[in-house]
Amino acid sequence: METVLSPSHSRAISNHPKLSLFRDQAKISSSNQKICNSNKKFVACCCESSEPTSQNGFCRRDIVLFGFAASVATVFPVEGSVADEEIKMAPIVDDLNAYSYLIPLEMPSKNFSFKWVESRKPERYSSAAPLSPNARLRIVAERVDFFDNLILSVTIGPPNPIFLKSNDKSTWEAKDVADSVLSDKSALRVTSSQRMAESSVLDAHTSEIDGEPYWYYEYLVRKSPTKTVTDSSIFRHYVAASVERDGFLYTLNASTLNKQWDMMGPVLEKTVASFRLLPPTENYVPPYKDPWRFW
Repeated sequence: METVLSPSHSRAISNHPKLSLFRDQAKISSSNQKICNSNKKFVACCCESSEPTSQNGFCRRDIVLFGFAASVATVFPVEGSVADEEIKMAPIVDDLNAYSYLIPLEMPSKNFSFKWVESRKPERYSSAAPLSPNARLRIVAERVDFFDNLILSVTIGPPNPIFLKSNDKSTWEAKDVADSVLSDKSALRVTSSQRMAESSVLDAHTSEIDGEPYWYYEYLVRKSPTKTVTDSSIFRHYVAASVERDGFLYTLNASTLNKQWDMMGPVLEKTVASFRLLPPTENYVPPYKDPWRFW
């Protein structure tokens, strides 16, 4: 179940060893004020609290309507074209698949609010919708802003041995991880090379976080982004992060139209940079468990 953190959950997660980057890049601030040091500008991010409707503190109303709410204030560096922009964000946790990330809520100075809808509720890998006929890569959760043409999706799938031949993930290159994921990302009955021809990787790099490699990559998909638009010059611009666990790649994809990238790109990059695997709880269902189960 994907939930928004209550204050108690936020404190627990902020102290978690798997979220050290949140501690390094996103310190908790109750003052919600800008903080500056010698060479970086930090902005406070928060969203208004909601009254919990259950003992675990989750805010049902916000989860159902928008899928986000939090009563925490997060401080993190903002770079690029939105360097002077305050961005309100909230943490999202999926304990079924054991991961978390920050979702953008508002850009106050632009009087802009994101309008997220939970288009796919979190589900186990065995019952998730496949992204290709071979059903290797599956989408386990998705949020969409239909008004602004933004998509956040989490996929899980095994590494493609064509690109990742070694079982030692420390030897994997980010570009090869990107090719592995993209080769299985198509609903059409086409070959892996044809699927890759639809996409173009612009950048790829690896970062080690708490001893685990995270692979980050930026890519374009050269297909009509909507049913009503056929202009081949219009495409989707993606940024993604992948990490391996239990023999499967967990990937957060964030995308928008290419014409919106200058405004939305830096925000989506911050969301992807916040993606972390969490230590499994009793609710965690590993991808290899009950592969026959579809509910």
